[in-house]
Amino acid sequence: MFANLEDVVDRFREVEGLLSDPAVMGDQKRYRELTKEHSDLSEVVAVYSSYKQVCNDIEGNRELLQDSDPDMKELARAELPELEAQRTQLEEQLRILLLPKDPNDDKNIILEIRAGTGGDEAALFAADLFRMYSRYADRNRWKVEIMSVSETDGGGFKEIIALISGERVYSRLKFESGTHRVQRVPDTETQGRIHTSACTVAVLPEAEDVDIDINPADLRIDLYRASGSGGQHVNKTESAVRLTHIPTGVVVACQDEKSQHKNKAKALKVLKSRIYDQMLAAQQAEMAADRKNQVGSGDRSERIRTYNFPQGRCTDHRIGLTLYRLDAIMQGDIDEVLDALIADQQAAQMSRQES
Repeated sequence: MFANLEDVVDRFREVEGLLSDPAVMGDQKRYRELTKEHSDLSEVVAVYSSYKQVCNDIEGNRELLQDSDPDMKELARAELPELEAQRTQLEEQLRILLLPKDPNDDKNIILEIRAGTGGDEAALFAADLFRMYSRYADRNRWKVEIMSVSETDGGGFKEIIALISGERVYSRLKFESGTHRVQRVPDTETQGRIHTSACTVAVLPEAEDVDIDINPADLRIDLYRASGSGGQHVNKTESAVRLTHIPTGVVVACQDEKSQHKNKAKALKVLKSRIYDQMLAAQQAEMAADRKNQVGSGDRSERIRTYNFPQGRCTDHRIGLTLYRLDAIMQGDIDEVLDALIADQQAAQMSRQES
């Protein structure tokens, strides 16, 4: 580990030098790449610097234990436990920082929420989940842009697709894919019985042009009149767009904009991300052939979490985490859940490295 860390420090210094090179500063793409790398390396270098300082302090205190001055010996003996605890903590931080990085962690996401079993109640829960993620995005100063939505008469969503953009969005929300179950008494329930409904959530890293290149010849584009609200315009013009990627069979429709071009651009963005997600899923399936990484499976059919309203309880079934503060969670206060999922994945990664 120490050899790797010295290499990291050397690279950090090299990148610092490159960032001051006029030739690099004139190449915006290269400059952005190096700026990001500098930011990623800086935390490792800072923690490693603190680690080396603590190790030096420990060594110095151990030498003072041989000092002839009894007061100095006692002072050194008293400081050692705290310094050793700091060293252990910094070693743990370094192990985590040196784990292999997910190349998609810095990406924006396409968030897809669909009502499942439960009829109108499932659609209302889909709206609740979207509100939860939107409020979490607000807390992080992320931008939420609705790409496509299918509403119900009762104010719920059959389906809603949104682009969430900001700093390291995918790194925080990538474990949210799966089936979310809700247990509560619907407003229409006259006898107070608890109903169980479900929604599926998909978190797709936003595909960039460098990630996937779609041949226009592989696309079938269908234009049609938008349905639902929108006034006379959407009923008179074929502004809605349906894209079909023929090789994979992936279909995306968008009708929320009055402009055909805007609908096509949104649909293409979602289409690329779905195809990119299929590619990632195939790669992960190969990697997971000989092991099961429960948190990172991303299986849409897997029941990952239950929201029990009568008990005010939220349970993540993958890591056995139960929190009795459902109201706060539904208002977007989900960091405790996300941190626990990330910590579980990091622990699994370290365990595999050690085995």
